[in-house]
Amino acid sequence: MDLRLNWVTLETILWWMSQVLVSQRPSVFFTVVVATQLVEESMVKLDRICRQANVMLIFARSYGLTGLVRISVKEHTVIESKPDHFLDDLRLNNPWPELRGFAEAIDLNVQDPVAHKHIPYVVILVKMADEWIKSHGGALPSTREEKREFKELLKARMIAMDEDNYKEAIDASFKVFALRGISSDLQRIINDSCAEVDSSSSNFWVMVAALKEFIANEGGGEVPLEGSIPDMTSSTEHYVNLQKIYQAKSEADFHVIEQRARDILKKIGRDPHSIPKATIKSFCKNARKLKVCRYHLIEDEYNNPSLAELQKYLTDEDYSIAVGFYILLRAVDCCAANFNSFPGQFDGGMDEDISRLKSTAVSLLNDLGCNGLTLTEDLINEMCRFGAAELHAVAAFIGGIASQEVIKLITKQFVPMSGTYIFNGIDHKSQLLTLY
Repeated sequence: MDLRLNWVTLETILWWMSQVLVSQRPSVFFTVVVATQLVEESMVKLDRICRQANVMLIFARSYGLTGLVRISVKEHTVIESKPDHFLDDLRLNNPWPELRGFAEAIDLNVQDPVAHKHIPYVVILVKMADEWIKSHGGALPSTREEKREFKELLKARMIAMDEDNYKEAIDASFKVFALRGISSDLQRIINDSCAEVDSSSSNFWVMVAALKEFIANEGGGEVPLEGSIPDMTSSTEHYVNLQKIYQAKSEADFHVIEQRARDILKKIGRDPHSIPKATIKSFCKNARKLKVCRYHLIEDEYNNPSLAELQKYLTDEDYSIAVGFYILLRAVDCCAANFNSFPGQFDGGMDEDISRLKSTAVSLLNDLGCNGLTLTEDLINEMCRFGAAELHAVAAFIGGIASQEVIKLITKQFVPMSGTYIFNGIDHKSQLLTLY
């Protein structure tokens, strides 16, 4: 491959993109830029251009039996993060007045066996948590022994072995032990400097500002209620009434957040109705699961990576090949820049290629502060053997990973990867390196 022609072409493309992206309406042309098979110098240049225009960028590269995917964007906010596992928002240890009143109206000691086995487990746990708090100085079960004792109290209330509602209460008792209030991740978001909004703030941060006010005032330290309840053993009447109580609370919380968001928009000089009601409703429903992703410039990562993280990866047997490929992908670009060919494509023998790549990799490690650390001879030999070849199977796999991340970024659903994704085709492993 004649890299001189390739680089001239890339320079032309980069110049054209810089003109388009910094124009007054870059969004007309690009939502996301996907750049494939670029060398380091071009990656750095394109990253600067896209950052200036605030356009999302994804790098994807296939090189022999390895490849990488890297996202670069100033900030990416996610409302619908859709985590795999998340506790139901039932407020069993912090019921609001309507839920408490509904629970208090139901007698757990009812003698009718049919009625007893159709009390929803939410009611059972709310009432039993209140009983525990009254007899334990206002504290919920916290130690392993106390949690075991709480479950034994639930078992003691059963009047028959086939009471599925009490079995569900025992299985769900861990929800009573969950900490009240908001998570540390959400706390960081509402304390972020971006939550101090102005006329240029995004809709996401305006809603975060409204959420912050809600938590401090109407929410009593809690986020808006999600409003859904899981299936459970219950009479139809109890379940429907319980569902209505949760939905009513969720709707009331939504209206408070909506009004606060409208007031904030008016205060900062924007149209109070510029955020659609459906967006605010989705924000309220997912308030516990908000995510904010920020990415360093790839130039900053290359020039000043976290030395502690880099050394940790290099000395960790599980990550040694992944970080080795990461370093060697940079090293082959250095070789190509210096010698106008990738290792494995030189006119000399393979031994000369290996020697050049090894010395380049050692020099790169020293420049990054990893003096004395080296890469395995086998890995360097393999990188030379690749000869910059793009294998169809690896390219397809890397393309699939990049496509998945593009969908996340465009739809703003699920959380995009943070760091540099490295595929190790030798061991069939994928790993994410966070180097900043």
